[in-house]
Amino acid sequence: MRTCLLICVTFILLMVYPAAAETETEYFAVFMAGQKAGHTAITRQVSGDKVTTIQSVTLTMSRATIPLSINMIETAIETIQGKPLGFEVIQDLAAMTTKTQGTIDKQGAIQLTTTSMGMVEKNTMQWPQGAMMSEALRLFHLKKGLKEGDTFTVKVFSPSMLSAIDTEIRVGPKKNVDLLGRVVPLTEITSAMKSSTGDMLSFSTSYVDDELKEQKIITPVAGIKVEMVACAKDFALSPSDPVDFINQTFIPSPVSLADAKSAKSITYHIVPKNNNKLQIQPNANQTARADGKGGVILTVCPVTPPSGVAFPYKGKNKRALEALKPSRFLQSKDERIAALARLAVGKTKDAAQAAKKIETFVGSYIDEMSLSVGYASAAEVAASKKGDCTEHAVLTAAMCRAVGIPAEVVMGVMYVEQFAGLANIFGGHAWTQVYLGDKWVGLDATRAPNGYDARHIALASGNGNLESFLELLSTIGNFKISDIKIKK
Repeated sequence: MRTCLLICVTFILLMVYPAAAETETEYFAVFMAGQKAGHTAITRQVSGDKVTTIQSVTLTMSRATIPLSINMIETAIETIQGKPLGFEVIQDLAAMTTKTQGTIDKQGAIQLTTTSMGMVEKNTMQWPQGAMMSEALRLFHLKKGLKEGDTFTVKVFSPSMLSAIDTEIRVGPKKNVDLLGRVVPLTEITSAMKSSTGDMLSFSTSYVDDELKEQKIITPVAGIKVEMVACAKDFALSPSDPVDFINQTFIPSPVSLADAKSAKSITYHIVPKNNNKLQIQPNANQTARADGKGGVILTVCPVTPPSGVAFPYKGKNKRALEALKPSRFLQSKDERIAALARLAVGKTKDAAQAAKKIETFVGSYIDEMSLSVGYASAAEVAASKKGDCTEHAVLTAAMCRAVGIPAEVVMGVMYVEQFAGLANIFGGHAWTQVYLGDKWVGLDATRAPNGYDARHIALASGNGNLESFLELLSTIGNFKISDIKIKK
């Protein structure tokens, strides 16, 4: 989740409109839960008919007392009219660095090159029609102005996520805003970022001056208030205090579930905090119904894997067919991943047995359970053999796809008995689900050989891309579990 916090901050910064000088850098201090957690810098450079916008973000946090410094530099290259020409993203996620470069031709084709751990991967994708990056957004907002009550929707292209996000922008009233002790009248602007299915990914409130320069941005991330405040360079770059972001998202369990590993089902009464709207979707393993008071009654009942299902999958289910394709983080065509998948499956012909063998294989293959890894792709995990739950999930899903078993990465929370001095809690977690017969069946390589059980609550699923993480961050930390019933 620390990686996606960085992505979330960077995406919000795409909505920041830098000054129109030929070269100028603006600095922001980043606060999480009131602590200075890092800084950002935005530079706009004009050269001829090109505008280059460089956004850098540095965050310092800890996870179970392990300090993490994560950094991202995102560059957008556009014409002075705002037409996209290219971009570059450098992610330094503690244990590894990944660089993604994109060049956009006149037909809108994006030639992508991703470099990580000495590996180079090339892909092609199409520029999302109508999507805008930094300069185009700046020009759009200058044209629209600051008339209170105006609402408009734009497609914001995030180079970090390699996708366009629908964003609804609303101009609010002028308010007196505290900028590190200096109170200034500024115009309020809210931005609601939504997924392709209409689910809320992130919501931010920014305050701009009359020249449309952002002075303060506030957004809740996993129930924690993140603030970015414009300031002098010296203060922005001053030392930060490590923020234990992960521990602050833990959810206390009202009862111990230590003996519920093999429970037939577990029913959770989930209650929102601070009138937040819950986004918990039912799936094959969990059913959800409203409690009539804003909460959700969620019953998790793990599907029993069917036997006798052949693979590779040759059905017509659209979602399952999509879950066979290689993706940015699930490189199922990678030679190393394909070889590992064949090794794990052996001569097994039954899809459920093959998926279970892959789950067990990944559980032992990742021999360094590292909390310092940011968010690695399956190919990176196959090479490094280290990581935490997200790395187990993406490698499991990619290996299943490599042998023709439809697989997705699931984001949610899972019960743990003890972690970082805390007991009986639910924490952010990632696992895998595979399509067997006509049902999605859970796998959890971090818990192999026991794997997935009713102590997992799913909040989002997909191709392992970062949009699913943003869906998770919009929900986790915003609810509590008030009651639990176990059926053995």
